[in-house]
Amino acid sequence: MEPVERRLARALARAITDFELIAEGDRVLVAVSGGKDSYTMLHLLRELQRRAPIRFTLKVVNVDQGHPGYPGHLLRDYMAREAYDFTMIEEDTYSIVTDKIPAGKTFCSLCSRLRRGILYRVATELGCTKIALGHHRDDVLQTLLLNLLFAGQLAAMPPRLLADDGAHVVIRPLVYCAEEDIRAFAEAAGFPILPCDLCGSQEQLQRKRVGRMLDQLEAERPGTKAIMLAALQNVHPSHLLDRRLWQTLGIHAAVDAEAAGNGQAPLIAEERLVRG
Repeated sequence: MEPVERRLARALARAITDFELIAEGDRVLVAVSGGKDSYTMLHLLRELQRRAPIRFTLKVVNVDQGHPGYPGHLLRDYMAREAYDFTMIEEDTYSIVTDKIPAGKTFCSLCSRLRRGILYRVATELGCTKIALGHHRDDVLQTLLLNLLFAGQLAAMPPRLLADDGAHVVIRPLVYCAEEDIRAFAEAAGFPILPCDLCGSQEQLQRKRVGRMLDQLEAERPGTKAIMLAALQNVHPSHLLDRRLWQTLGIHAAVDAEAAGNGQAPLIAEERLVRG
């Protein structure tokens, strides 16, 4: 196993362990778009499946959304060659998106929402217990900044999410994996990459702008992305301004009691709350 693949495999295994993403007997729908991320996720999951102490199965699904010239045959040929349990679902969401979204606006939100609905339906039909998506570390960090800068929320992508309907569990096994490692591995593996000609060509996307900003910060100060990921795993609730969070965790009363009892600065009490 090459160093980059070993690094990715360890990161994926750590995420699965940290957040209990896969359990004994799970039937995992692996959503493959034809991009580098989902190909890499699928490869790593199959390698893990071969050596893991638990048994789980993989059902690979691609949604052909009706994009003009979609080269689905490349994906079908690859899946047959690699002997994956593969299903391609044909659903024309392209016409819906281009009809509903005005010219010049971004398509991603509606497009992904429609695709997610299809995956939920297919997961139910196939009896899958989990739906695995290929979002990686950089996607998580971009979402964090998008929410912070444009939505007024402090939120990223959860590694495990119970869908609103309560019937589906979405997992993201690549949340610890760096995009540059995924890119290098995908190039070395020679995956037949399928382009996204709908949203992939929209350079004005806020996500792309944020991604470029993160890349620039990383170039100026290597390790910035790793530090940001570490920050998401080291949250200090008492240093945030969410009153509901304070009430839920009882932060205000605990900080006051600690400060009154020993004269220590509130920071000490807050750090104890975070660390348990």
